[in-house]
Amino acid sequence: MKTLKVIKIGGSIIDQPKALNEFLVKFSKIKASKILVHGGGKLASKLADQMQVEVKMIEGRRITNAETLDIITMVYAGKINKNIVSKLQQHACNAIGFTGADGNTIVSNRRPIKNIDYGFAGDIKHINTKILKLLLETNITPVFCAITHDENGQLLNTNADTIASELAIAFASIYKTELYYCFEKNGVLKDVNDDGSVIENITKENYLALLEQNIIVDGMLPKLDNCFHAIDRNVQKVCIGKPEMLFNSTFNHTTIQT
Repeated sequence: MKTLKVIKIGGSIIDQPKALNEFLVKFSKIKASKILVHGGGKLASKLADQMQVEVKMIEGRRITNAETLDIITMVYAGKINKNIVSKLQQHACNAIGFTGADGNTIVSNRRPIKNIDYGFAGDIKHINTKILKLLLETNITPVFCAITHDENGQLLNTNADTIASELAIAFASIYKTELYYCFEKNGVLKDVNDDGSVIENITKENYLALLEQNIIVDGMLPKLDNCFHAIDRNVQKVCIGKPEMLFNSTFNHTTIQT
């Protein structure tokens, strides 16, 4: 069974052109089949501030009203996605940019209102692997932004970590799938101010202990939820850390285990 690497990049890698370009140069040289998923960095929030649109976050997730959806669609599916695709082409990695609406690849439902109204936020219902498999077999790399759709004409803001996790799960019966969350830190840290305090292995058991100790909070919560969701559904490997972990297996990072 061939290997498929699903790699999500976010944090300051997206915000810093030099760091992004350095990553894409190395990413383009990965020989295995690969899918890239990217977040929006701080650009969407910066643009929202310039347009005087309030940004609301709860437990690391964005509240998406109609104005915010317009902004993140412009930023995620437009500027960031096409910039990444053009850079990959520069480095001889043939790529195509996607929202979930393109090719009907990722279908979501609008998140139901319970305790919190997340607005136009999407919870993934289905991944259509057929078109993506054809692309992968011809050495074309799909590049996904954090936008999906509901098949009724509505775009939905969808957590990029979740998209990466669900893509890895959807392909787990076809490929040996590996999921990597890349950002500016060395991994999950015991102390956010100490880059050397990496928790090398996280299991369900010590994850609960880390939660009780308030070591894992905010944006890391949904990321780790997605990690365990993937590892429980036949994804072979799940790691969090700097992009260097992709190219050097001894580079310090966090591995998620059952």
